[in-house]
Amino acid sequence: MTQPVPIRRDDPVRHVVMWSGGITSWATARHVIARHGTASTTLLFADTLVEDEDLYVFNAAASAQLGVPITRVADGRTPWQVFEDARWLGNTRVAQCSQELKQKPCRAWLKANTDPAATTVYVGIDWTETHRLPAIVTGWAPWTVEAPLTQPPYQDKQRLIAKARMLGLPAPRLYRLGWSHNNCGGGCVKGGQAQWARLLKVFPERYARAEAAEQKMRRFLGKDVAILRDRTGGQTRPLTLAALRERIAQRPDQLDLFDEGGCGCFTQEAA
Repeated sequence: MTQPVPIRRDDPVRHVVMWSGGITSWATARHVIARHGTASTTLLFADTLVEDEDLYVFNAAASAQLGVPITRVADGRTPWQVFEDARWLGNTRVAQCSQELKQKPCRAWLKANTDPAATTVYVGIDWTETHRLPAIVTGWAPWTVEAPLTQPPYQDKQRLIAKARMLGLPAPRLYRLGWSHNNCGGGCVKGGQAQWARLLKVFPERYARAEAAEQKMRRFLGKDVAILRDRTGGQTRPLTLAALRERIAQRPDQLDLFDEGGCGCFTQEAA
């Protein structure tokens, strides 16, 4: 059994947790605070401005429980504004919104507020994502990076959610509604058909806004582009949100419900 590490209240190292508002960032923060205390820990949250309202409720409750305030940064744009500025529609393969709205604001904060030689950055990937760690370490250089959840004892999200509930912290509602992440209001462009079908069912007004924004980008670019891909018939082609909505209504048998996807905003190489 792993022995607890004594809290160092005079810790000379700054410990910055990349806080997403999800259960793994909470578990990572608990790990860091248990070993280094609250005084040297920062919970750094990059707001995309399209988050689920309950994410902020969870942030406030988790912050109070952990005893560390949330440090918020924001680019000031939404993902759709980023796509328009870049003249590129984010999709399941490439989504520049994560770099512009998450990585760059956090890196700017780190540059302004920390010494890389005396700072450790923590990311909330777990043991199923260990293969991503080398790129993350390289991307956040010169800061040291650690991912505590990639180390034993290995726990999945459901166990972490159960632990949070046991400690009196309710899980974010997107998890309770079936999402695997708690980002961008459930409408992450890196999510697949299953995620968007769920968004249409649970939050139809959010789906409608995304569908309209996608159509606007198609007109703006003058190209047949889409967030999703259609692989029916063995050929890959763009699948718009409008087309997906029609397919859900008319041909639900043609949905790829295994195409869940999901966001990983802090797991890509930093800018």
